[in-house]
Amino acid sequence: MIYVGVPSYNERRTIGLLLWRVREILTELERDFEMLVVDDASTDGTAEALEPYRRVLPLTVVRQPRRLGYAAAVERLIRESVMRSDYPKRDALICMQGDFTDPPESIPDLLKRFEGGVDIVAAASPGEADAPRGVRIARRASAVLARGLPTPPEISDPFASYRLYRLFVLKRALGRVEEGPLLRHQGWAANAELLISVWPHARQIEELTSERDYSRRFRRSRFRTVTEVLSLLRASRDRRLKGPRLSAGGEA
Repeated sequence: MIYVGVPSYNERRTIGLLLWRVREILTELERDFEMLVVDDASTDGTAEALEPYRRVLPLTVVRQPRRLGYAAAVERLIRESVMRSDYPKRDALICMQGDFTDPPESIPDLLKRFEGGVDIVAAASPGEADAPRGVRIARRASAVLARGLPTPPEISDPFASYRLYRLFVLKRALGRVEEGPLLRHQGWAANAELLISVWPHARQIEELTSERDYSRRFRRSRFRTVTEVLSLLRASRDRRLKGPRLSAGGEA
């Protein structure tokens, strides 16, 4: 089973179209799939826009009672997919954005690596010449801050959101959380924190190229450069993330 998880906040104009495009791709690949959307208390009619799709797609929408942020939405997706899976060693979760920034057309490549035995497949966008100016500035800052984080050498961009995870590695990471949430940082930093949490449980990790597409976004960007960089800075100084790690694929 392939679970496609989308954290969503005010994505009324794109979320349904995105899910339908994902459905077309996975149907053509003849894969069993379920779609999970966490609606983080949207105020633009996202819930109403999703309602028709719930009747024609294998779609579950979880609506947060109040806005809890990106990290909480991603963690809810992780916990929902792990809870639903009977075969975590054979099932996977694909996390992607709801605004078409992460192109669904890369899903076949993600699944090809997964079917070849890879536990974490990350999609990286090396150029991003068309990205908004604030994103480009934050990317340069993130490259410096990433040096302080224990991320796997296979991954060039630990802050990217578009990834496939074998559910077994997510389940193991959740099992090591003694108390509190798995993810404590927001935005890009949450993506890096998740990667740091799961990669020690992975036998194999690979990265592929997938150019982010900003041309299909139909809303104003919510990206705030200063906020994002400060979050990355806090993550790079988080002793919990810099603590003793497991060796890849093994125990501590």
